[in-house]
Amino acid sequence: MSETALAIRSVELLEIALPLVRPFRTSFGEEREKRAILVSIVSEDVAGWGECVTSTEPRYSEEWLGGAWIALADHLVPSLLAAGPILEPEDVGRRLAWVRGHRMAKAALEAAVLDAWLRAQGQSLVSYLGGVRDRVECGVSVGIASSIDAMLEEIHGYLAKGYRRVKLKIEPGRDLEVVRQVRGELPDTPLSVDANAAYELSDAPLFEALDELGLVMIEQPLDHEDLVEHAALQARLRTPICLDESIRSARDAKAAIRLGACRVINIKPGRVGGILEARRVHDAAKRQGAPCWIGGMLETGVGRAANLALAALPGVTMPGDTSASDRYFAQDLTEPLVLQPDGTIAVPSGPGMGVEPQRGRLEASVVRRRTI
Repeated sequence: MSETALAIRSVELLEIALPLVRPFRTSFGEEREKRAILVSIVSEDVAGWGECVTSTEPRYSEEWLGGAWIALADHLVPSLLAAGPILEPEDVGRRLAWVRGHRMAKAALEAAVLDAWLRAQGQSLVSYLGGVRDRVECGVSVGIASSIDAMLEEIHGYLAKGYRRVKLKIEPGRDLEVVRQVRGELPDTPLSVDANAAYELSDAPLFEALDELGLVMIEQPLDHEDLVEHAALQARLRTPICLDESIRSARDAKAAIRLGACRVINIKPGRVGGILEARRVHDAAKRQGAPCWIGGMLETGVGRAANLALAALPGVTMPGDTSASDRYFAQDLTEPLVLQPDGTIAVPSGPGMGVEPQRGRLEASVVRRRTI
């Protein structure tokens, strides 16, 4: 057995629930608490943690928390364990490749293995990935608010804390006029919008109007499975289109850029199947000259630490959605990740992810658990 091999004794799945400090509403609906599956793997010497970012309902993607739990417990974890010690982190993807889809569940298991494997080597995730920064610029995603005044009050609070970019969630009926008012109030603030695939190509006049407002980008305006119509819309706009839900692999990223469906890529490790595929998406975008940034899924500190390590990669040139812990939680599961006055967060530099759940906080949030 290789000196770097990781022999896994057990895998524990924990569903957790954490209240959000304020409701977060998008075109998909409203969330008042964060539910997630944490994956903990235990070897002889180390433990590792990963976070599954599925929502409780299959709205953002076809995956959802209940399905991810079954996929992990009945298929993915047994396949990982049956093949013996892990010789390298890429073994995880190879062992799970027979299961089609279930990227978010696979990503959580891969993250836990990576965390344990790197802890055993005494190496940080950011150095393993090739990160070049010890601090990353942070933006903030603002959900659909009850009124424009409430939204502006929230935005001013985030800007006062130092956030460097504001993203507004939009939906049909709450879009152009809201964005115009925010832009009028904040003429110099880097501003973008995110539609979460809520529109059709016939809505192009709306986006042409948004094109006049000096936005950094328009994120995922059309259906997640349609690159051709995104290319048609992008051809009519000066503002870059950024794709999120449409990008599920490095292959998708290459195709989208070559088709002209987007000029910017949002990378989420859960959506693309794991941290290692996220790095491959980054590499593909960088080779084709497309800027990218790291998105967020309301993660706890476990998933947020991985996002920060990815945000330190050289091709990540735009502030992402990896906000500080207190943006979402009164008390995170890990030690809080803190926004500095200059709008940056330090990238954890300890072995593995560089963070781990605090036992008391974790136990207080656990809804169910299973050990395999």
